[in-house]
Order: sequence, then structure tokens, then C-alpha cells
Amino acid sequence: MPFNEQSKLDSSQVEDRRGRGMGSTVAIGGGGLGLVILVVALLLGVNPADLGNAVAPTASVPAASSGATTNLEEECKTGADANNREDCRIVGFVDSIQSFWADEFKRQGVTYTPSKLVLFSGSTEAACGAASTAMGPFYCPEDQKVYLDLDFFQELQTRFGAQGGAFAEAYVLAHEYGHHVQDLTGQLQQVANAQGAGPKSASVATELGADCLAGVWAYHAAETGYLTKPTDADVAQSLDAAAAVGDDRIQKETQGYVAPESWTHGSSAQRQTALKTGLKTGDMNSCKVSGS
Repeated sequence: MPFNEQSKLDSSQVEDRRGRGMGSTVAIGGGGLGLVILVVALLLGVNPADLGNAVAPTASVPAASSGATTNLEEECKTGADANNREDCRIVGFVDSIQSFWADEFKRQGVTYTPSKLVLFSGSTEAACGAASTAMGPFYCPEDQKVYLDLDFFQELQTRFGAQGGAFAEAYVLAHEYGHHVQDLTGQLQQVANAQGAGPKSASVATELGADCLAGVWAYHAAETGYLTKPTDADVAQSLDAAAAVGDDRIQKETQGYVAPESWTHGSSAQRQTALKTGLKTGDMNSCKVSGS
């Protein structure tokens, strides 16, 4: 899905920490499955500080080495830049997503508080705790920021079997900003103390709500002026990415069997259905977490 080449990007919404590692190592799970284990628990929305001892610290990811980083303000100025560079594309998606939600909140008579995207490589510090590449993207309610290592998108294809593509990336970002919307509307707080897992758990409902909100943004994406209207191929990329991070698919890949009682994010089918709801209705009210 190409960006409108003359659209003006606002890189101030992205905090670029790439090449500025914490100078230490971040513990992840052992056995070569650290990324998968953490993504099951953390991918697309869980506070990393809540992991506790669930993941054994038997391996580590080195902090990124220091060095020169891209100057997003200079390099990512227009939609043309977003069409040619991945990091600029991410800036463009963030601009579009937040532009839509600011307008939507205003339409409803409330104020939208922007959330910065933190781009990092290797490891960084979040208000929720130490963040590493192994964790995948996540939203931290404590500082109201989204965290992303761009290497995740390669993992999404090579480890989780997604087709990839620009709109798959857009879906991941829009999902995280869906959690920010849930935070601003109080839905995250309402389910924060809920216990349990499984297809009908509050945790799964929250994740599916964020998937739905991602679809709502996609429905309105062209209206923000940054992007052209999503094509069927774009929508297919997002649905494929949603399926790739379904609990059942990840469990089948990592442990060889599916255990619905332990789901925290929803099955591939659930996630695709939730995304389709947002894509079809374009209405955030169709995405409310059950009981909220």
C-alpha cells in the first residue's frame, strides 16, 4: 500500500534508540525458543515486567552496539521517503494511525494523548522493565509508549511463517496502538486484574479488541491523507500476519500440540475474525472488550 508521495511525515512521534543499547544483556528463554516463548506471552501487548520467572534466564541477547543512527527528521520527510525506506514507512504508519485516532477521539468529544513509538535494536529500557529484541513489539501502559525492533518483521516471516509485506507491518503497529486506545478509554484497567487464560479469557478479549481496533484504523487509513486506499492484497497481508501470531499456530510450531486452556492472545481464527470486524465496520464501538 503506497504512501501519498507528497504527504508530510512527522518523525517527532518516533523515538529512535537504534544503536543505543543499554550496555548489558537481557535474559531470555533457553533452548533457542526465547523469542517464541516471549512472543507467546508478550507479543502485541503484555507488560514485560509481568513475566516474573516464567522464562528461564539461560540465554541472553547482547545490547546493541553504540554508533551512528539514522536521523529520521532528515531522512523521513515525505510519503516518497516512506515508499523507499522501512524506517520511514514505520514513521508514516505511526503518523497515519495517530492522526486517525486523534480525529476519532475529537469527534467523540474527548482528547487523544499521542503515544510515541520507540525504535530500538538489541535492547532498551522501558517503564515496564527491560525490553529486548526477543520480546517482539509491545505497548507499555506505564509510559504509554510502543516498543519495536524492526528485526521482528523478519522473524514474523522466518519463524512464524507470515508472508510479510508493508501492510503486515501496519497491522502490528495498529494493534499496539489499539492497546493505547484501550488504555486511554479505561479498558486496559478494567481487565488488568482479571485472572485466567483460554479462548474466552479477559486477556484474549483484550488482544482481540486491539486486533479489531487495528482493522478500524485500516478502514479509515486513506482518510488520513498519508496512504492510498488498502487493496485486497494489503488486507490479505494483515490477515495473514494476524493468523501467524495466533496462539494455536505458535503452540503447534513450538510444542507440537495445541492447548486452548493456556491461550492469552487468541487463535488464528479468532484474531482474523476480530481484525475483519474492524475492517468491515470501521467503528471502534464494535471492538469493546467484553464486560467493558
